[in-house]
Amino acid sequence: LSREQLASDYARVWIPDPEEVWKSAELLKDYKPGDKVLQLRLEEGKDLEYCLDQKTKELPPLRNPDILVGENDLTALSYLHEPAVLHNLKVRFIDSKLIYTYCGIVLVAINPYEQLPIYGEDIINAYSGQNMGDMDPHIFAVAEEAYKQMARDERNQSIIVSGESGAGKTVSAKYAMRYFATVSGSASEANVEEKVLASNPIMESIGNAKTTRNDNSSRFGKYIEIGFDKRYRIIGANMRTYLLEKSRVVFQAEEERNYHIFYQLCASAALPEFKTLRLGNANYFHYTKQGGSPVIDGVDDAKEMVNTRQACTLLGISDSYQMGIYQILAGILHLGNVEFASRDSDSCIIPPKHEPLTIFCDLMGVEYEEMAHWLCHRKLATATETYIKPISKLHAINARDALAKHIYANLFNWIVDHVNKALHATVKQHSFIGVLDIYGFETFEINSFEQFCINYANEKLQQQFNMHVFKLEQEEYMKEQIPWTLIDFYDNQPCINLIEAKMGILDLLDEECKMPKGSDDTWAQKLYNTHLNKCALFEKPRLSNKAFIIKHFADKVQSLSGFLPSVFFLLLYQFKLLPELFQDEEKAISPTSATPSGRVPLSRTAVKPAKARPGQASKEHKKTVGHQFRNSLHLLMETLNATTPHYVRCIKPNDFKFPFTFDEKRAVQQLRACGVLETIRISAAGFPSRWTYQEFFSRYRVLMKQRDVLGDRKQTCKNVLEKLILDKDKYQFGKTKIFFRAGQVAYLEKIRADKLRAACIRIQKTIRGWLMRKKYVRMRKAAITIQRYVRGYQARCYANFLRRTRAAITIQKFQRMYVVHKRYQCMRAATIALQALLRGYMARNKYQMMLREHKSIIIQKHVRGWLARVHYHRTLKAIVYLQCCYRRMMAKRELKKLKIEARSVERYKKLHIGLENKIMQLQRKIDEQNKEYKSLMEKLSNLEITYSTETEKLRSDVERLRMSEEEAKNAANRVLSLQEEIAKLRKELHQTQSEKKTIEEWADKYKHETEQLVSELKEQNTLLKTEKEELNRRIHDQAREITETMEKKLVEETKQLELDLNDERLRYQNLLNEFSRLEERYDDLKDEMNLMSIPKPGHKRTDSTHSSNESEYTFSSEITEAEDLPVRMEEPSEKKAPLDMSLFLKLQKRVTELEQEKQSLQDELDRKEEQALRAKAKEEERPPMRGAELEYESLKRQELESENKKLKNELNELQKALTETRSPEVTAPGAPAYRVLLDQLTSVSEELEVRKEEVLILRSQLVSQKEAIQPKVNKLNTMTDSTILLEDVQKMKDKGEIAQAYIGLKETNRLLESQLQSQKKSHENELESLRGEIQSLKEENNRQQQLLAQNLQLPPEARIEASLQHEITRLTNENLDLMEQLEKQDKTVRKLKKQLKVFAKKIGELEVGQMENISPGQIIDEPIRPVNIPRKEKDFQGMLEYKKEDEQKLVKNLILELKPRGVAVNLIPGLPAYILFMCVRHADYLNDDQKVRSLLTSTINGIKKVLKKRGDDFETVSFWLSNTCRFLHCLKQYSGEEGFMKHNTPRQNEHCLTNFDLAEYRQVLSDLAIQIYQQLVRVLENILQPMIVSGMLEHETIQGVSGVKPTGLRKRTSSIADEGTYTLDSIIRQLNSFHSVMCQHGMDPELIKQVVKQMFYIIGAITLNNLLLRKDMCSWSKGMQIRYNVSQLEEWLRDKNLMNSGAKETLEPLIQAAQLLQVKKKTDEDAEAICSMCNALTTAQIVKVLNLYTPVNEFEERVLVSFIRTIQMRLRDRKDSPQLLMDAKHIFPVTFPFNPSSLALETIQIPASLGLGFISRV
Repeated sequence: LSREQLASDYARVWIPDPEEVWKSAELLKDYKPGDKVLQLRLEEGKDLEYCLDQKTKELPPLRNPDILVGENDLTALSYLHEPAVLHNLKVRFIDSKLIYTYCGIVLVAINPYEQLPIYGEDIINAYSGQNMGDMDPHIFAVAEEAYKQMARDERNQSIIVSGESGAGKTVSAKYAMRYFATVSGSASEANVEEKVLASNPIMESIGNAKTTRNDNSSRFGKYIEIGFDKRYRIIGANMRTYLLEKSRVVFQAEEERNYHIFYQLCASAALPEFKTLRLGNANYFHYTKQGGSPVIDGVDDAKEMVNTRQACTLLGISDSYQMGIYQILAGILHLGNVEFASRDSDSCIIPPKHEPLTIFCDLMGVEYEEMAHWLCHRKLATATETYIKPISKLHAINARDALAKHIYANLFNWIVDHVNKALHATVKQHSFIGVLDIYGFETFEINSFEQFCINYANEKLQQQFNMHVFKLEQEEYMKEQIPWTLIDFYDNQPCINLIEAKMGILDLLDEECKMPKGSDDTWAQKLYNTHLNKCALFEKPRLSNKAFIIKHFADKVQSLSGFLPSVFFLLLYQFKLLPELFQDEEKAISPTSATPSGRVPLSRTAVKPAKARPGQASKEHKKTVGHQFRNSLHLLMETLNATTPHYVRCIKPNDFKFPFTFDEKRAVQQLRACGVLETIRISAAGFPSRWTYQEFFSRYRVLMKQRDVLGDRKQTCKNVLEKLILDKDKYQFGKTKIFFRAGQVAYLEKIRADKLRAACIRIQKTIRGWLMRKKYVRMRKAAITIQRYVRGYQARCYANFLRRTRAAITIQKFQRMYVVHKRYQCMRAATIALQALLRGYMARNKYQMMLREHKSIIIQKHVRGWLARVHYHRTLKAIVYLQCCYRRMMAKRELKKLKIEARSVERYKKLHIGLENKIMQLQRKIDEQNKEYKSLMEKLSNLEITYSTETEKLRSDVERLRMSEEEAKNAANRVLSLQEEIAKLRKELHQTQSEKKTIEEWADKYKHETEQLVSELKEQNTLLKTEKEELNRRIHDQAREITETMEKKLVEETKQLELDLNDERLRYQNLLNEFSRLEERYDDLKDEMNLMSIPKPGHKRTDSTHSSNESEYTFSSEITEAEDLPVRMEEPSEKKAPLDMSLFLKLQKRVTELEQEKQSLQDELDRKEEQALRAKAKEEERPPMRGAELEYESLKRQELESENKKLKNELNELQKALTETRSPEVTAPGAPAYRVLLDQLTSVSEELEVRKEEVLILRSQLVSQKEAIQPKVNKLNTMTDSTILLEDVQKMKDKGEIAQAYIGLKETNRLLESQLQSQKKSHENELESLRGEIQSLKEENNRQQQLLAQNLQLPPEARIEASLQHEITRLTNENLDLMEQLEKQDKTVRKLKKQLKVFAKKIGELEVGQMENISPGQIIDEPIRPVNIPRKEKDFQGMLEYKKEDEQKLVKNLILELKPRGVAVNLIPGLPAYILFMCVRHADYLNDDQKVRSLLTSTINGIKKVLKKRGDDFETVSFWLSNTCRFLHCLKQYSGEEGFMKHNTPRQNEHCLTNFDLAEYRQVLSDLAIQIYQQLVRVLENILQPMIVSGMLEHETIQGVSGVKPTGLRKRTSSIADEGTYTLDSIIRQLNSFHSVMCQHGMDPELIKQVVKQMFYIIGAITLNNLLLRKDMCSWSKGMQIRYNVSQLEEWLRDKNLMNSGAKETLEPLIQAAQLLQVKKKTDEDAEAICSMCNALTTAQIVKVLNLYTPVNEFEERVLVSFIRTIQMRLRDRKDSPQLLMDAKHIFPVTFPFNPSSLALETIQIPASLGLGFISRV
């Protein structure tokens, strides 16, 4: 349908917008032909009228359906135009955080300005081997496509990365190279990428600069060729650079900088080695200060200089060369400060002794005068002669700048050449992948020659891109046999011709450079005359006569005509200043020579004009910058045309480097410039939408009727399309695909949505009607039921009403009677009460009247009596007054008499007697007060004492007065003094009383305060008691909490220890895996070395001591074989496996050590033989002294026996003394030290007893030998020929019958003596150590007491904490001490066992020697007669006997050539393991260690060999894993250890091993079982991996649930298609096969559970990883499919009774991801539910799934960005791994729980089919 037909009501369109470029709007009214205005409504709800273009009458572009928005490939969009592309990129970038998008064959990469976790090795592994259209867009997908096509098509590839500065080109190129290094399979060569990256610091320092758009902008392009060998492994790299921006050396725009290296040099000017460069601040030099921004925020130029120098060193640039480079760079800076002075308009001069030029000449090594001359002059060469002409100041400045640029450019090229040498491959290159990192189309306000060349290069690249796209389109159309029609696309050949054709811009520029007075003005005029108004792509600005405009494919670019200074460097060829740099520009050499001083040894001779040939001169004149760039660009295009290109377009989303911020204007500008929109336009011009017939049928099945569906899907699609789309030009049928024109898919989607909407409405209508009918029936039935119950209720209510009415009447009758009766009773009672009240009132009134009368009488009586009494008292008072007056008169008279009497002595005595009594009473009272208050205050006691003394004085005075009565008469005057004293005493008495009162008050107050204090103390005591109780409670709670915490910690630590154990087990098993891999590589290398080496005849002897003492590991035989092999360092051929140098060096070192050990043993053997020979020679010299020596040896032996006894007694005394002197704590029978010492003493005593017995045996043997020899000697003496005796003795000596015995005895005695001495010393040392331990315990006890005292001073909480800490410390120390003691005991035990084995072996050898010595005589004297010994019949012992020479046959028949299928079906499980163990039992029964070791080693090596040969066969690996575990269980079950004998029968306990402890071999077998298990996991992973994604994700187990969305161009990738299609049934069938095989082989059930758990983990991890990397799989329907598939796997687990294996838990992340796809994703409650539900997924995985969620139908809704932000905020505190993908290669650590067998060994029969007839049952 046309756009006009689709522009119907509510259609959505795009309209231009000055801010957002394009805005979405909705039609409010149908468009009709002829309408000039469209009624639109914007998304924000604003209505507007959109005026159509009156000329074109084109409608605005239509918007794609929502389900097509956010597609991986822009070509999948139905409407292909600029707004659709821009919107799709924005939605993916902003909403989904996806930076990569396909656009046909182009990968669009938007710089996120943020580090994303999408470049790890797990992502590389996920993309490796995948088809490009199957995974989400990624730079790794492009790299994988290039790598795959290189390997498949045998054609070189190129990845073209373009974009403007800051778009991320270099990072994209780096990740592409990292991908190649990882997937190439050559870990040893992966450092090529590291070398390329190591060159970055120096390349950035000399090629990057700060611009207004980027602080680290690359100002050059580079093409890196990564070379591969025939195995497609990286072997080297080569870098080519293009168009270095040389103008930046001499000019920088505002806010920009020169190249980083200049500022790094200036920042490091203070370094001692840079003093000779005479540098300064960057603002001092003209070439570094023009931009006005010498510093970059956050960048330390001095530190960057250190990195640059380190990079130079890593790349092999020596210090002398580096100093040469820095001298040249410093010279360029000083050259920029050279100034010129004009002499006239055509000449100039440099001031004499100009300092910058002087420094430049010193650094460059040239003459000042010559340099000053040639900077101000130029040379003109004609056909006949040469002219030297002065130049103007402007031309001199240009020449100076051109010289600086050319020097820098040649230096840059030399460094690049050196980097290439460092990356050069030593092996022949078979193919390569090129990575082109070049800047895209550029346009600035001021566009220089560099921008012109950049845009010229982009024109060429765009032309190549257009041709490639056109070619791919043509190939696709031809492949599908669709009629090919020419597509009109933009051809930029005219623009290229304008630049590079004859008389083009570059030709005119070169011609102007040759002119003597060439200038920008004349060149501009030539351009105007040649191209203006003749070429439509060339224009002239209105306001300029020195600029021109070129219409490029992306935009118009106005360039200033100041190109001549940029290309006018041919002046430099006349100077010959730097021969080392400029003698051959195409072949850059070192900028310095290897002189010790490091200076540049340049010529100081006078520079003479060159006498070049005319042809040569003309050839030189052609070497301008434009000419060179054109040649290099042509070479690049030839390289690219010879390869298969892959395009990556990098987009800069904003100019402010804000993360995930999208500026539409900048994005559209770059999309137009990079050719993405041109790709869209080319695709849209033909048939951009392509569907396979199956995809179309699956998607649009809803538009077909049942009768339309035929068996032939292709014909079905054709019939349907002819009905749906009437215009046949809108689609084409290919062989495998249907091609649609732009907009048709949107139309089909609209029809599909309408059909689905109509179907939904019909379904809703039917369901709603059914629901309403159901509701009506239910309501009617409910109404009838309610009516029945209501009517019954009403009837019952009416009956109740009648009964109640009758009862009410009866109640009313009785109630009314009761009321009337009550009323009568009330009236009667009221009447009686009124009567009573009235009568009482009358009686009370009468009583009151009588009472008043009576009271009146009483009052009258009392008043009258009172009046009478008042009269009487008045009379009485007058009488008394008269009496008083009279009596007063009489008293006065009596007073006079008394005064007279007072003066008499008698009166005085009477008074004195009364005063004395009073004083005594006062004294008594004072004493009582003193006694009462003496304890309260000392002052009171002092006062009482004072008072008592005064009282005594008074007493003495009274006595004195009493004695001097006579004198008192004469001393009357003394009475007054006494009276005064008495008054004073009275006063003191009053004072004492007042003080007493005060003291009493104080005592009361003190008592009150004391009582108050006591009450306060009681309260405090109560509070303290409560606090104590609270503290006790808190302590109890804390103890309980601590206990709970400790228990929790214990549980957590236990879990952590389990995790650590699993981690250690996993690490150990990974090391075993790595070891097995290295061992296989070692075997391969050994085989190759065997093939290389020439076999030598003969047999090499191996020392027996070496074989007996070596480690009992399975690799011993391999190492012994390796000793015979020569060591080779280089690979013999390219087919050889990659050599790990570290492993090779370790093996070489091990071989060297073994050779040295062998040599030392050989030397020792030779030395022993020489000693034996010397002893033999001495014996020959002294034959008569043999008897004397025998006597001497016997005496010496007796002496040694006595010494042994003596030492034994000393040891007993030492033991006794130690027991007596030791403290009871240490010497207690249960003490560790006591046990260790007793064990050691007992072992030494036993050893002494053994030695004693050995000596006795040796003595008896010597005596018997002597007796046997004596008759022979006597017999021989009777003969005349004495030579017979000598010959016999010589013969005996040759046989070593006597000499060996004595030598052995001698060595044994010496050894015993040395051991006893060492034991004595060791016991003395132990005694000292025990004493020191006692001392340390005492010190520890003192320290504990001090700590206890300190703790008692602490508060309770601190005391508890300190005690806990101390207890923990003590327990830790005790544990450490116990561990040390245990280690010491283990070492002692191992040492004694080893000594025991050595002595037992030596004794055995001596016994064998003695038997050999005795046998000849006995044979001669007493011949032995044969005796028949009858054999008793006995039961089989469960052993198998075989001969030593049959061992290889046993291994061959039982291991190497055994077919697992036949054994598993016909025989008992684990039969080979039982047979091998029964053979081991027989070797153990014979006590033959060599046979046991040989059999076990051969068995292990045989299993390894068969697994190496058939390691890809699951049955073989499973079979030998089962048998290895059974063999391991047998070794444990019959080891004799109590822990493994619990489930044995008594008969099985009799079959335990008796002579050998095979614990070390059990460990070796356990390691072998781990390796087999890991190999089994790899095998099943290789089998399952191709099935998982197809069966779990892609296959529709529930048909019709999910629909296929439109796909883009990437589905027609040229990569290899998937092999077949797997379903979920395929996976389940394979699981059944695995399970049945393992069960048939008798594998342990626990081991089967671990294998199943590992299989399910692989399924879940691979499925989830693909889900996270595939946007098309993240939908609601796919979540339902995954849930169904997982339920089928769980059902399989239930059927196999494996639900407790932990396999279901490994699928939990996948289950939660499927649930996440299905749950509601809108509100905060949904976010909370998701956060709580997805606990097995990481935050990155949850956010990734939400970002990838894509609706398949219009009824589904997209996840809002705000909802994803809410999820992120809720999950920000979750601490989980930032890794996005699960580790699909992870292998859980395997354990082999002990599983004893109930099978009796004696009942096992060996079938004849095994071919083991050479072994027999015992």
